[in-house]
Amino acid sequence: MDLIAQLEAEQIAALGKDIPDFKAGDTVRVGYKVTEGTRTRVQNYEGVCISRKNGEGIAGSFTVRKISFGEGVERMFPLYSTNIESITVVRRGRVRRAKLYYLRSRRGKSARIAEVTNYKPKSAGAEA
Repeated sequence: MDLIAQLEAEQIAALGKDIPDFKAGDTVRVGYKVTEGTRTRVQNYEGVCISRKNGEGIAGSFTVRKISFGEGVERMFPLYSTNIESITVVRRGRVRRAKLYYLRSRRGKSARIAEVTNYKPKSAGAEA
């Protein structure tokens, strides 16, 4: 098992991506590369992260939900996709669940998520 984790860590290091610390409930802005014909541009997709799958590994992905013209739109992004230009956390949400699928049936004020004001980032040296 350790060999697999080591290979995965090497692949992540080779990609050289800087993924911020975010979880379900956070509002994120994903800069996604869109190719139209021969031209490529970066399109921002901003919404609430409703789930994270497969953790921090190379196979990790996350789902972002936003309301576009009164209609709910969800999109899944692979965490280490080459098409993702940037991921920025707009605001931190205070939630008590890992998957926020219940937001699909909510509209308006009941779909709001409280903001975290005392967020402390995880320190890299504290794990050892």
